[in-house]
Amino acid sequence: MLPRKDLYPGYDVLAKRDGPSWNAKTRAVLDERLGLGPQTRRFFDEAEWSTLTALAERIVPQPADRSDPVPVAALVDDKLASGRQDGYRDAGMPDEREAWRRGLRALDAEARARFGACFHDLNAWAQDELLKLAEAGALTDPAWDGMPSTLFFKHRVLGDVTKAYYAHPTAWNEIGWGGPASPRGYVRMGFDRRDPWEAAEAKPDREAEAFAENLRVGD
Repeated sequence: MLPRKDLYPGYDVLAKRDGPSWNAKTRAVLDERLGLGPQTRRFFDEAEWSTLTALAERIVPQPADRSDPVPVAALVDDKLASGRQDGYRDAGMPDEREAWRRGLRALDAEARARFGACFHDLNAWAQDELLKLAEAGALTDPAWDGMPSTLFFKHRVLGDVTKAYYAHPTAWNEIGWGGPASPRGYVRMGFDRRDPWEAAEAKPDREAEAFAENLRVGD
């Protein structure tokens, strides 16, 4: 029997790549994302990168045996290096690039002050403790330079890291999503209904059926 942790066994969203589900623009965007390796960086320096990588691992931990992990840090770095922004921000926050640089430096300063080591050198418990304090707005080292830690955590860390994770086909396979519906669209929009090109979820004792069906999913 297939591992129960795989809710969509046999499903690979990239099987749709050259079919009618996606247009040329969608394919180009996906090719760009898939071209990013886990160590691809253009914006952050080495120290910032180490902190960001450790941070991403706490927010969206991935299976250790995953053969194609989502390059979360690289996706965040690529967004900032490319100058893409949300188009809005909280009045208490600097622009996205400055917020990230300042926030990562501040997390390292807080880690050294409280635990005697940089953030990426701490164990998981200590990292989580710092992130809980950041979420609560309880981190106030001068390195924050007036930027509330709670806003950094909510708007940049949670926002950018989770969006980066779920922008990647590996995450789409994990949740059984078919990717952008352009130009095909979706037809069966009712509860617990799906189009034939969508992934079949594995039900208890029916994993093999879902696996066989998902191997046929495509265009």
